[in-house]
Amino acid sequence: MKTTEDTESTEEESERDPLTEKVIGCAIEVHKRLGPGLLESVYEQAMAIELQQQQIQFERQKYLPAIYRDQNVGEFRIDLLVANQLVIELKAVRAIETIFTAQILTYMKLGNFKKGLIINFNVPKLITGVKRYVL
Repeated sequence: MKTTEDTESTEEESERDPLTEKVIGCAIEVHKRLGPGLLESVYEQAMAIELQQQQIQFERQKYLPAIYRDQNVGEFRIDLLVANQLVIELKAVRAIETIFTAQILTYMKLGNFKKGLIINFNVPKLITGVKRYVL
């Protein structure tokens, strides 16, 4: 698994995913218009509007069952699943905690998704609140 913050140059440009870049662009637009300090649910709704405007296919609050020994033991809800391949977890918190990384990696593994983003809107400049994940 690779993780990088967008402020780092550890990913080669050839590894940059166009879909991920478009989603980050949408998040930047939302952050420009709304700024930090709102609830996560507000950013989720705004992201849905922006993704629709950009004609990017997505699902909100995507149900993902938790299976243990072939039995459903619970469920998760992915904030946004873009193009049935990119897991987006939205946050409006002081900092991206280790538990959030564990959360998105669990979603990615359970759903067999290869790419994910945590987007934290509670920052002065959005790019510092974006973290990429690749399995």
